[in-house]
Amino acid sequence: MRSLIDRFAASEPETTGCATTFEDGTLVVDAAGRDGALASSPAWRAAVVRALADRDAADVVVRRRGLEYRYDDCGVALLTAAGRFVDLVADRDERLADLAARDPLEATREATARAGPAAAIAAESGLAVVADRVADYEDALTPSVGLSIAHSFVDRTAVDDAQLRGVRTLETGSEARIYARPDSVPLYALEVVDLELAADERELLLEAYAAVADGVVEGDRVASRAVERVADGPTDPLLTAVLAKHTRGYGVLEDLFADPRVSDVYVTSPVADNPLRVVVDGESMATNIHLTPDGAGALASRVRRTSGRSFSRASPTVDATAELENGTGVRVAGVTGPVADGVAFAFRERADDRFTLPALVANDTMTAEAAAFLSVAVERNAAILVAGTRGAGKTTLLGTLLYELSPGTRTVVIEDTPELPVGPLQSVDRDVQSLRTGTGDGPEISASDALRTALRLGDGALVVGEIRGEEAPVLYEAMRVGANANAVLGTIHGDGGDAVYERVVSDLEVPPSSFGATDLVVTVQAYRMPAGRKRRLAAIEEVVVGEEGVRFESLYELEGDRPTSTARIDRGESRLVDRLAGPTETYADVRAAIDDRRSSLADLAADGRTAPAEVAAVYADRGRGE
Repeated sequence: MRSLIDRFAASEPETTGCATTFEDGTLVVDAAGRDGALASSPAWRAAVVRALADRDAADVVVRRRGLEYRYDDCGVALLTAAGRFVDLVADRDERLADLAARDPLEATREATARAGPAAAIAAESGLAVVADRVADYEDALTPSVGLSIAHSFVDRTAVDDAQLRGVRTLETGSEARIYARPDSVPLYALEVVDLELAADERELLLEAYAAVADGVVEGDRVASRAVERVADGPTDPLLTAVLAKHTRGYGVLEDLFADPRVSDVYVTSPVADNPLRVVVDGESMATNIHLTPDGAGALASRVRRTSGRSFSRASPTVDATAELENGTGVRVAGVTGPVADGVAFAFRERADDRFTLPALVANDTMTAEAAAFLSVAVERNAAILVAGTRGAGKTTLLGTLLYELSPGTRTVVIEDTPELPVGPLQSVDRDVQSLRTGTGDGPEISASDALRTALRLGDGALVVGEIRGEEAPVLYEAMRVGANANAVLGTIHGDGGDAVYERVVSDLEVPPSSFGATDLVVTVQAYRMPAGRKRRLAAIEEVVVGEEGVRFESLYELEGDRPTSTARIDRGESRLVDRLAGPTETYADVRAAIDDRRSSLADLAADGRTAPAEVAAVYADRGRGE
């Protein structure tokens, strides 16, 4: 297969004109010639080596018609050593100096084959050592390639010695290939659509980008308007999409998150030394994409603009949310100096706010029977903790349970970073008030103060996005004394009731007697299937307080890969079901309500009526004891 450079160069005339400049330790070559490929062009190598005869460079980048070719450490070491050799040998042997500029490997062989000053200079300059490690120019001088406005590069050599596992075309037009590698984690190789543009399209894109950067074009449709301004003809949707990605969007992250299998993207500092990493269906993978330091800085600026939060050496951490061009919401955690060696980020797809309990039944996350029990428990004001490990789907399940509250219930949601579906709930006429803690800018309200405020904002359900700190004792004290007699819902890290109890009582210092105010611990899991990563309900445990203290009784637990009833409810043994009964109801009435709810949820799932608006319409007239 021909390289990207060969493909872009095939139909273009040759010229040897170029200009070399140094930018903060990087030798930049602006190429006007055929391709500027240092591996195949002695003339281009000579231009670079002669520039390096005057001073060393940490990086070498060739720019040509909208693309940048960035050479790695081995190639830079060879070219830099050749530059030092030329500088030292020129006064003694002009012919050898000229050969070293055009063909450093051949010049090294000639210099070291004969005794005398040339051999000594080859050793002194380091050229002999570097050349000995290089098989040929294709080995040392195969560059990473990137669109000049993207601040990211594709490493085309990363797939060497890798076995293709699968290919997927993404909505952005890019292509994702996953490779198994014998001695490392799998490789997620992105064929970025930007690099498939023809040279004239790239130049048009650069003009449009300049129009946006200079403020010549502004407004909501800035990308399409900029392309229209510089193009002689109809707007190309692909050019518009690529421009939007690199102006209003998050660059190559737009491509990565266009893959529905990708849940996390990690930018590790220093970015020049580390590829982006992704989590695909729960599996960690390296990518063939590197950000430049400028690219990391551009991401930091984008996070500051979209979140409104400070992020600098004076405030070196950030926790925010962002929305990509395709509408995908991501949670952003970032660090910078002095707490890290440069800028680093973790981007994680936010909980999907499109899910409802019927949707989770339809996609086999849980059975209709288990969903019905949770629905009735939430509607009847149970105190529920949704537990699980990182990425298990705790927030997604918590968000779906909020639709199960009675339509007239006043709900106050406390979160440090907005992830629960407050907006979608409000859009279907639910009374939901959000409270934010830890904004990172200006005056803040602590989690415990937010909780106390929430208890004064109206009598209704209380939702804590994640229970993890000082708010825990306050929350449990409020539950214990009955300050909030309605539903209390939250997520917590832990795998099962015993782990949650240990976390709440031992780590968060909640008295065991107060923990007894919890009614249910609902555990979710993420697991891998041949078709990819899935999530499931793993267990529903009721909290029982007796003479021996707190214990957990399973109501639903995994049988195979599906949560199945333990028959504790059917045998009349569930203390919670007994407590859920209204003043005029019996245990049997609650069981009947659960069975009716099971039929209703199963019907909605089977009919495909799972969207929030459809579910809310069905729930509108739903009352207790349906």
